Amino acid sequence: MQFRQQALAKLQSTEELDLPVRFARPQGWLVLSVTVVVMAAASVWAVTGTVASTVGAPAVLTHAQGSYVLQSPVAGQVTAVLAEEGERLAADAPVLRVRTARGATSVVRTVAAGRVTALAATIGAIISTGANIAAVEKVAHAGDPLYATVYVPAESASTIPADAAVDLTVQSVPTQRYGVLRGRVKSVGRSVQTQQQITSYLGDGQLGEQFTKKGRPVAVLVSLDRSSHTKSGLKWSSADGPAYPLTSMTLATGSIRLADQRPVDWLLP
Repeated sequence: MQFRQQALAKLQSTEELDLPVRFARPQGWLVLSVTVVVMAAASVWAVTGTVASTVGAPAVLTHAQGSYVLQSPVAGQVTAVLAEEGERLAADAPVLRVRTARGATSVVRTVAAGRVTALAATIGAIISTGANIAAVEKVAHAGDPLYATVYVPAESASTIPADAAVDLTVQSVPTQRYGVLRGRVKSVGRSVQTQQQITSYLGDGQLGEQFTKKGRPVAVLVSLDRSSHTKSGLKWSSADGPAYPLTSMTLATGSIRLADQRPVDWLLP
């Protein structure tokens, strides 16, 4: 109460009526000017500037035609394995010899030409009709180019532009030393992929399960940039890249650059 009375008395005093009015200090004007300039620059950037965004997803290096799982048409005991992992076979080439319960001998053959990436059957094993015995990658020639298949979430697939730049972090290549593998989007799938579809394309049930853990994805085919200056024949973010070629079924993580957006678009409905 005492302080209030002193304040009122000071206001009623005529001794300070002749003092000049105090305006804002120069420091205050400086802060205000800087604030206005920053807000104006931000508004201009929101309308004319662009922001780049990316979507990351698991990927695998493959050949464009994918793979298939070779299944046995008969049941019986494997008496001979006629192919080896890594071997390139023609269509209708023998893979296994099986003796059925009736004593007859049957030969399991490839469906299409390709390279054997996995063999599940061994001599002496008992197999049933329809059992998976091999995974065969559809590659006709040794020089067929590698591609990357990136399995992106379905909700992000529609935002991927044609020919978008892609960076691939390859698991078998030290990133700190060689950087990332460069590529471009070749095509975006029109529908989501089921676990069975991915397994059929890659010839690997574990990958089919892995790529669908968070929902059914969309397959994005990425063509890898070529380079005559690297030993791998591919373009890397580093000058030389690794000193060895990459093989199919190598796992990676893809980062796909989406279309640039203006910040003001985020505020518009």
